[in-house]
Amino acid sequence: MPELTNEEVINAYLRALADNDGETIGRLRHPDYVLDYPQSGERIRGHVNERAIADHYPGGVPDMVDGSARVAGSEDRWVVTPSFTFERIAGSGDIWWFEGQARYADGSVWHLVAMCRMRDGRIYREVDYWAEPFDPPAWRAAWVERVEPDRV
Repeated sequence: MPELTNEEVINAYLRALADNDGETIGRLRHPDYVLDYPQSGERIRGHVNERAIADHYPGGVPDMVDGSARVAGSEDRWVVTPSFTFERIAGSGDIWWFEGQARYADGSVWHLVAMCRMRDGRIYREVDYWAEPFDPPAWRAAWVERVEPDRV
């Protein structure tokens, strides 16, 4: 694999995730890759185990919602890509994070926030948080304004 910057690795990783390109995803992950799902208390060790989960996902792996991506590092900018939602990507050095949306087979759209730690130019550790959108409680209405989640 040619030498890529960490930002280039993250962007390639997101493209591969959106395309469900397991081969590219595997090349971008460190041999000691670990993925944590804190909400369910699960740890997935290794690309092979994560891909087995993806391959057996009921109804298929969720699709990324179409849109564009915002990359934030030393300079913020928007990058239009063919298969991403409004993904915010930020980081520097070995620590990067991204957020976006995924559409499941049942049509529901969930928000994703992921934090990644790089090692040797690859994704070494990843922590994913998944959240289903919900209506705000009425009691807060006097103190808040409604925003589009993608434009925060």
